Amino acid sequence: MTKTVDCRGLECPQPVILTRKAMAETEAVTTIVDNDTAKMNVSRMASKQGYSVEVQEKDDGIYLHLSKVGAVPEEETAPASAAVGPGGPTVVLIPSNGLGRGDEELGRILIRSFLHTLDEVEPLPATMVFINGGVKLTVEGSPVVEDLQALEQRGVDILACGTCLGHFGLKEKIAVGEISNMYTISETLLGAGNVIAL
Repeated sequence: MTKTVDCRGLECPQPVILTRKAMAETEAVTTIVDNDTAKMNVSRMASKQGYSVEVQEKDDGIYLHLSKVGAVPEEETAPASAAVGPGGPTVVLIPSNGLGRGDEELGRILIRSFLHTLDEVEPLPATMVFINGGVKLTVEGSPVVEDLQALEQRGVDILACGTCLGHFGLKEKIAVGEISNMYTISETLLGAGNVIAL
């Protein structure tokens, strides 16, 4: 029997949380959302949990039909050159478009230098999480987009907070990584062996 979860009008990360609860009760779930970000976040989470995802767009919302297709897949592996601590991978948390406290112009120079240098050193982090003003580094016009794209090509996951992008009116301008949600961000941080907060 299919369980239906109506998430229209709900803020991130509620659609992911409610869908995950429903998945714990049954192997067939239909989640209804009303925006592309929720569609991507729920679909990504369900796929990682071993569910197939069929998307049906209707006048009253986006219907995501989720069905269990087999064993839960193994956790995604970190890049071969990524740092993995005793409890899990290394995650870098970037909450600002500058590095350090004090002079803002200097902070922007330092963050550019850090991200440019990161592609030249080993080991790489498994994931980089951008929240608050940090999401400005992941959008069109950012001076570090090419550096982040190079890191992504080497297997580093780039997660940009969807709520933060929406707050700054930048959702349509994301140029690298994926729009994420607080559920996934929390899960990533709590599953890390080492979190480096800049």
